[in-house]
Amino acid sequence: QALSLGLRTARTVTFPSMGRASEAQGGASRLVAVKAVSDTYPLRGQLQLSSAPGGPQTPSVRGPSAGQVWVEPALLESLGLKVGDPLLLGDASLLIRQLIVTEPDRGTGFSSFSPRVMLNMADLSATGLIQPASRVTYYLAVAATGTTQAPVTQFIQWAQARIQSAGLRGTRVESLATGRPEMRQTLDRATQFLNLVALLSALLAAVAVIIASRDFAARHLNDCAMLRVLGMSQRKMALQYLFEFVCVGGLASLLGVLLGYAIHGVFVTLLSGLFTKASLPTASAWPALFGLGVGLTLLLGFGWPPVLQLARVPPLRVIRRDVGSLRAGSMSVLVLGALGFAGLLGVVAKDPKLASVVVGGFAAAIALFALLSWGVVVGLGRWVPQSRAPSWLMLATRQVTARPVLAVLQVSALSVGLLALMLLVLLRTDLIQSWRQATPQDTPNRFVINVQPEQAAAFQQRLKISGVNNFDWFPMIRGRLIAINGQPVKADALTDDRARRLVEREFNLSHDAQLPRHNQLVAGRWVANEAQAISVESGLAQTLGLKLGDRLRFDIAGVGHEARITSLRKVDWSSMRVNFFVLFPTATLGDVPASYVAAFKAPGTAGFDNQLSREFPNITNVDVSASVAQVQRVLDQVVRAVEFLFGFTLVAGLLVLFAAVAATRETRARELAIMRALGATRQLLVHVQRAELLGVGALAGLLAASAAMAVGWALARYVFEFSWNASPWVLPVGITIGALLALSAGWWSLREVLRRPVVQVLRQATDVC
Repeated sequence: QALSLGLRTARTVTFPSMGRASEAQGGASRLVAVKAVSDTYPLRGQLQLSSAPGGPQTPSVRGPSAGQVWVEPALLESLGLKVGDPLLLGDASLLIRQLIVTEPDRGTGFSSFSPRVMLNMADLSATGLIQPASRVTYYLAVAATGTTQAPVTQFIQWAQARIQSAGLRGTRVESLATGRPEMRQTLDRATQFLNLVALLSALLAAVAVIIASRDFAARHLNDCAMLRVLGMSQRKMALQYLFEFVCVGGLASLLGVLLGYAIHGVFVTLLSGLFTKASLPTASAWPALFGLGVGLTLLLGFGWPPVLQLARVPPLRVIRRDVGSLRAGSMSVLVLGALGFAGLLGVVAKDPKLASVVVGGFAAAIALFALLSWGVVVGLGRWVPQSRAPSWLMLATRQVTARPVLAVLQVSALSVGLLALMLLVLLRTDLIQSWRQATPQDTPNRFVINVQPEQAAAFQQRLKISGVNNFDWFPMIRGRLIAINGQPVKADALTDDRARRLVEREFNLSHDAQLPRHNQLVAGRWVANEAQAISVESGLAQTLGLKLGDRLRFDIAGVGHEARITSLRKVDWSSMRVNFFVLFPTATLGDVPASYVAAFKAPGTAGFDNQLSREFPNITNVDVSASVAQVQRVLDQVVRAVEFLFGFTLVAGLLVLFAAVAATRETRARELAIMRALGATRQLLVHVQRAELLGVGALAGLLAASAAMAVGWALARYVFEFSWNASPWVLPVGITIGALLALSAGWWSLREVLRRPVVQVLRQATDVC
C-alpha cells in the first residue's frame, strides 16, 4: 500500500537478546537491544558514528553493511571488546565496525534501554534469534518523496482503518504525536511558542499598518481636497488608492515571503542535527500564498479604512482646514477587517486555545489601554494646571492634553508593541527554563529495578560509596485492577484500546507518605498515611473514566486490596524520573511482596555498571544515557531556533515603537516651531520633548507590563501547561523599559526637529494648513 502511494519505506526489527564475546575475548555476555535495519534505513535524519570511544564523529545516512554490526560504546566496556573484534549474536559472529553515538529514531521501549546492536537485515536469519514466542517488534517507516505530505496522510488513514476493521491487537501507527513523551512535549511547546511568535508578529504588523496608514492619510488630506475641487469623483479616487494599496501591499508581501524563505534556510541549519537538508521535502507554494494573503489582509483590513476617508474629503477643505479631518469612521470596513484578521490569526495559531488567549487578551488589553490612557490624559489636563509644576512639565502636559485622541492612539500603540515584546521575553525565559528543568545536569541516566528488600541497605550504601548521593528510591508492587466500585473490570467491555491494554496487564504500584516532588496535585487531597486511600494519575483516570471517591480493587499476589481515590496527580512523564500511575499515600503497605526501583545519574567511574551487576546479580540495570543525550541535543537545537525567531520578532516590535513615535513628527515640529517663535529656548523645548516622551513611554510600559502578566499567566497555564509566577520586578522594569524605548525612539525620529529653522517650519505649516 505504501509503495502504491509513492512512499519511500524502510523496515526495522527490534528485540532484546544476549550479546557475547568469544571465549578468546573472555566469554562475557550482556543484554542488548538488537535492531536489524533494511538498506533504506533511516528515511529521516542521520546516524552519528565514531571509530573509537570519544573519537571524532561522522554522519551516516544508511545502516551497517552485511557481515558487520554497529554498537554503542557501553557494550564494549561490558564485554571487554574493541572496534574490529567479533560479537556473537545467536549463531552468527559479526565484526564490530563502528560505534553509535546518536540514533535518529531511538525508542523508549524496555528493549531500547539496553546497549544498541545494529545489524543489516540480511544477517538476521543467520543469527537464529527469532523463534516461536520471541518478543519482536516490527516497524515499517514511510516518508513522502515529493513536496506534499498527502500520500503519508492517506497511508495513515488506510492503516488506522485496517487496524480497526481487522481488530489487529498490538499493531499501531506511531508518529511524533504518539511517540516519546519528553520529545513530544518539548517539540509541542516549541511549536506553540513559534505559533505565538507568528501571532504577535501579525499583531505588531497590524499596529504598524494602522499607524502608517493614518499618517499617510493625514498627509494627503489637502491634496485630495484639491482633487475634489478639480472634479475627481469619490469613486475614482477610492479606486485609485485601492489600486495603489494592492500594488504596494503585493510588493511588500512578496519581499516578506522572500525573507521568510531565507529565514527558513537558517532554521534548517539550526536544526541540522534532527535531519539533513537532502531528507527534507522541497518547500511548497502554500507558505508563499499564505504570506501574501496575510500581507494583503493586514493592508486592506487595517490600512484601507483611514485611507478610504480621503475619497470623502469635502472640497471646502481647500479654504477651511478645520473640516474634513480624519475620523474614527469606516467602522464597517474596520470591523470586517478585524473579523477577517481574527480568523486569519486562528489559522496561524493552529491551536484554538492559543488563538483565543492571544486574540482575546490583546483585544481586551487594547480596549483597556485606550480607556486608561484616556483617563490619565484627562486627569493630567485637570491636575497639572492647578499645580506648581515646572514650566517644562506644564508645557509637556499641555502638549499631550491638547491632542487627547492622538495621545491615546500613541499610548495604545506603544503599549501593544511593548506588550508583545514583554510577552516574548517573559515566556521565552520561563519556557526555556522549563525545558532545561526537564533534563537538568543531574537527570537520572540509570534505572535499576528488582532490588530485593534485604538488599536495599547494601545497595544504597554502594551508591553513596560510588559518589551517588541523590537518587529516586521507591518500592514497586505488581498488581492487577480487578474491580471498580465493586463491578468486575472486563477488558472486552471497554471501547478505548489503551484502556483495554491497561486492564489486561499488571500495574506498577508504589507507596510513599510524601507526594513526589515531580508530581502535581490537580484534584482532591494528599493526606500522609491515610488508610485505604490511593492517588491516581490524572491521564489514567481520564482513560478509565475514574473520579474522586471511586473505589478500586487490586489483586496483589493473590490478595485483594481495595482503596478509595482521594487525589488525582499530574505526572510529568518527560521528567526522566520514577513515576507511577497509582500511589498509596502511606509509608508502609503491610505484608505485600515488593521490590525496589532506583533512578540516579551514574558516576563517570569506569566499570561502575559491571561492579554493580557483580555485587547484585539479580538486578536489572537500565542505561538511558543515550535517550537523555538525545533529548538534550534536540532541546539545544530547538532553543537555538526559538531564540533566533525571538530576536527577529523583537526587531519587528522595536520598529513598531519607532513608528508610533515618528507618526507625530510633523505635528510636533509645528508646535515646537511656534513655541520657539514665541521665545522658548532650545533647552526648554528639549526638556519638554523628553518629559513628554518619558511620560508616554512610562505609561505605556506600566499598561503593557500589567497586561503581559495577565496574558502570560493565561498562556503558561492553559497553552504551554507549566507553572509561571510573574516576578515582582516586571512592573518597575516594564515602566523603565517603556520610558527608555520611547525616549530612544523619539530621539531618533525627532532628532532634527529642533534644528529646523523656525521660518521653514512655519512656511511648511502654512502650505499644509
